[in-house]
Amino acid sequence: MEEKKFDLNSLLGMLLLGALAFLFIYQNQPSKEELEKQKAKELRIKDSIANTKKVIQTTKKQEIVTAPVFDTKDSTAMAKVNSTRGTFAYAATLPSAKTNETSLKNGVLEIKVANKGGQITSLKLNKFKTYDAKDLYLIKNNNALLDLSFQTKDGRIIHTKDMYFEPNIGIDGDNQVLSMRLKVDINNYLEYRYVLKPNDYMLDFSIHSVGLANIINTSNSINLDWQLKAMRSEKSLKYENRYTELDYLHDGKEFDYLSAMRKEDKEEAENVEWIAFKKQFFASVLLTDTPFKSVKFTSNNLMQDEEVDTVYLKQFAANITLPKQPNEISANMQMYYGPTDIKLLKSYENKSLARIVPLGWGIFGWINKFFIVPLFAYLSSIMGSLGWAIVLMTVIVKLLMSPLLYKSFLSSAKMKVIKPEIQEINDRLKGKENAMKRQQETMALQRKAGVNPMAGCVPALLQMPIFFALFRFFPANFDLRQKGFLWATDLSAYDEIAKLPFHIPFYGSHVSLFPILASITMFFYMRITQGQNAGMQQPAQEGMPDMQGMMKLMLYISPLMMLFFFNGYGSGLSIYYFISQLISIGIMLVIKNYIIDEDKIHAQIQVNKQKAPKKKSAFRQRIDDAMKQAQMQQEMQRKGGKKK
Repeated sequence: MEEKKFDLNSLLGMLLLGALAFLFIYQNQPSKEELEKQKAKELRIKDSIANTKKVIQTTKKQEIVTAPVFDTKDSTAMAKVNSTRGTFAYAATLPSAKTNETSLKNGVLEIKVANKGGQITSLKLNKFKTYDAKDLYLIKNNNALLDLSFQTKDGRIIHTKDMYFEPNIGIDGDNQVLSMRLKVDINNYLEYRYVLKPNDYMLDFSIHSVGLANIINTSNSINLDWQLKAMRSEKSLKYENRYTELDYLHDGKEFDYLSAMRKEDKEEAENVEWIAFKKQFFASVLLTDTPFKSVKFTSNNLMQDEEVDTVYLKQFAANITLPKQPNEISANMQMYYGPTDIKLLKSYENKSLARIVPLGWGIFGWINKFFIVPLFAYLSSIMGSLGWAIVLMTVIVKLLMSPLLYKSFLSSAKMKVIKPEIQEINDRLKGKENAMKRQQETMALQRKAGVNPMAGCVPALLQMPIFFALFRFFPANFDLRQKGFLWATDLSAYDEIAKLPFHIPFYGSHVSLFPILASITMFFYMRITQGQNAGMQQPAQEGMPDMQGMMKLMLYISPLMMLFFFNGYGSGLSIYYFISQLISIGIMLVIKNYIIDEDKIHAQIQVNKQKAPKKKSAFRQRIDDAMKQAQMQQEMQRKGGKKK
């Protein structure tokens, strides 16, 4: 057998090959940084798989859903997850899946938007304080909700309030732009976009989807649920709650609202242009470029007892059906969070937004809009105090109405002059059987004397629209809020001078001074007018109520009612009625003592009696004919009764 010899060349070749292999391995091994990145990547994959399983299992409790374990490089596995609700579970795997908030701020608003739900969770009005000098928030402590809900192609219902959005804040010119994206993957998402302008209470708000046409079932309705629990911010709890309501504009220019005082109120409307959750002096408004298809409104009064202090006034809800979407979701809207200042609201393009200021309906609203509001705005601009502006406005209004007051007094004086002759008719024609004839002769006497018994009532009726217009103007006037006058610290709230240790039903647990002054002046005003109108009142007849007795009773009841009714109202309103009645008393005394001469009136009446009677109007003729016919029937019935 041949002996094997040591082959040096083979050994050298093997060593050379080993060296080359070692060199190749050394040159291609990962660096320390690359090893750390790889390790972090493996951890993210493990966390992603765990989070995906957790989200899928919790968002659909009715079904047993198990997230597949997949390699992030495997696009087929990712597509399988994206075909189910796991599509939106991807967002929970991102670093933004935390309860963080992003802030937006300008000179008037300070806003925080949460990652979860992509909605506003805090909104503060920087220029205003509550009645007790605290920061004024419209949104705080989970009192608001914004939730978009839709159906996926596989029939699942998605609620964005449960999802995590990824924030991205930037600048567009002078505007702050916050993009909140609910991501399906890197390139496809649902976006909430907030745009805040400098020193503006109005935000641009839009909802858009990108790359979700194969996921969202746009053939079904897409709903936006907007809710708010209105928080107290004013001194008078009962007063503020009375003017806290849900308003909306629909079908072009149709303004409507839900009752502010019902425990619960529901409505439904179509083609809605804006929705306002309005308090007495502040509002949260959602406006849309394209009218909402339909909206279901709900308002719940959270105050079970108006005398018990509370944080929340009412719970508002609007379940909105967005306009039909083609493939992707697209909705452009605006949000207004600010004061119900009519000048500010009118400055926006949507002029109808000022309708949330409750100036009254019909003629009362017209009086406020075209007379009271401009007059008060002018007086406020030239006066150093809004309290004195109210006083001066009251003087102007009373002077403009003084001719009506004069007409009323003149009619009372004429009736007083002919009262003896009316008494003579009543004495001559007594009894029920002569009631019709007595009335005819009385009307004939008044016609000959040129006296119209209704002349005293018409001026009073003409003053009523002013009365009711001002009754709506003062509670709605934002300018009065937290402005003081004399002892009143807030003209929009009651002027408390004493706190009672107990509660009086319908009155309250405090004492306001201006309502007391208004009640006193009402008593003296009514006393003077009743004395003047005594000549107009005929003696009580059989079967007729004692009007004089009723008027005397009202002399005491009316001031007492004002005292109770106005005790919780804003002091600005009480000041107006106090000054108004004080001026009326002065005007009445001047007219009575220096203008009206009863002797001249009596002489003029006697001259009128001698004149040929004026031709009766067709209406008056019909009344006289009807009275004659009734008198004849009464006479025939009486004669028939005697024959029997």
